[in-house]
Amino acid sequence: MGVVLQCNNYEVVDLGVMVPAELILETARREGADAIGLSGLITPSLEEMVHVASEMERLDFRLPLLIGGATTSRTHTAVKIEPRYSGPAVHVHDASRAVGVMSRLLSEREAPAFLERTRASYAELRARHAGKRARARILPLEKARARRLAIDWASEPPAKPRTLGIRVFAPFPLAGLLPYIDWTPFFHAWEMAGKFPGILDDPVVGEQARVLHRDACALLDEIVRDGLLEARGVAGVFPANAAGDDVEIYADEGRSGTLAVAHGVRQQFEKASGRPNSCLSDFVAPRETGIADYLGVFAVTAGAGLGALCRQFEDKHDDYSSILAKALADRLAEAFAERLHERVRREIWGYAPEEDLDGEELIAESYTGIRPAPGYPACPDHTGKRTIFALLDATGRAGIRLTESCAMTPAASVAGWYFAHPRAHYFGVGRIGRDQVEDYARRRGMEKREAERWLAPNLAYDP
Repeated sequence: MGVVLQCNNYEVVDLGVMVPAELILETARREGADAIGLSGLITPSLEEMVHVASEMERLDFRLPLLIGGATTSRTHTAVKIEPRYSGPAVHVHDASRAVGVMSRLLSEREAPAFLERTRASYAELRARHAGKRARARILPLEKARARRLAIDWASEPPAKPRTLGIRVFAPFPLAGLLPYIDWTPFFHAWEMAGKFPGILDDPVVGEQARVLHRDACALLDEIVRDGLLEARGVAGVFPANAAGDDVEIYADEGRSGTLAVAHGVRQQFEKASGRPNSCLSDFVAPRETGIADYLGVFAVTAGAGLGALCRQFEDKHDDYSSILAKALADRLAEAFAERLHERVRREIWGYAPEEDLDGEELIAESYTGIRPAPGYPACPDHTGKRTIFALLDATGRAGIRLTESCAMTPAASVAGWYFAHPRAHYFGVGRIGRDQVEDYARRRGMEKREAERWLAPNLAYDP
């Protein structure tokens, strides 16, 4: 968004990431800013935005507050942020719309009508949200647990891994990741809707898409040829068993010592008869069955060297190439996650040794098992990354770090779990009740308020 605004003659003061509200507001006043923009990439950002809005109200700000980023939405802005701030608060869906929003907000002629429409729209969203919440039926936690996915572990036993323990892949050859790149999200990052390769012939954006793809491939060739980025990864498979909604991870096959616990969150909304209320722990054999099961863990990055590469471009005022490099690093990280998962399935865990899938089948996830990442729908708490990083020593072995709010640096990084059972599937946890949050906080050893902060988008109640 900053680049788009600067290209349209706006002066942007970029304070970076993880910036406290006090510094944002102090800088806005010192610089005489016309507006403040906040971007949220992970769940904790949502609550921080509410805090910034509250502080702006307390300190009598009246500047427009622009909200954007991957985790945000018009509904969140309408329900959580705008009620805290009597000044203009506007959600900006994507960077391409930033200039239009800013021009309206700063226009004496257009601003009143624009804000009136926006506020009316947000009021309607709040009413609709309240209605949905009132209609949603959340089951008591014990009832939801009684509706767990039922697996007959005797007839559907877990696959024993060929290799246990940790494997390090640092560095990993970038050339080996190229066949695993999914280009479709790359174009989405540039606000181009369509599926690759069809988007290249799209009657509306095809010409732009071809130019972008050509430039990306040229830079990608340079990155691989000259080693401008480095891919590093680490993965491990451990003995494990489910313990209720959690998965206990053991030090060895004797299962006498617990290395870590992967804490699960269960679907709690009422579903049609016969449909389970799922939790990731359902895909691992319960401890009480006496059946040996396992859990995999991984963390990969393709962002080593990205900061220096982007600085080189930016020093030459080549913001386009800088953004292109970041988008390519993201694609390479996802490709690394795909390639490593394939190796786990075929070689390391080895539960699908004969698997032979092409690129389209990999993108369609036509394989056995899943690799959910903390912060995503099936395991919405980002703090699960702390467990993964501790198990793998992802910082020491792969150079990936976690911020206090569980964002990964380099940003072009992916971390998650491997579940191997054929019944394992992706799902969204959805809304959960107060009883589950209290139970989750107890299991995690954290205060209920902290658990509510990490699970904020999933709460079926106002904390």
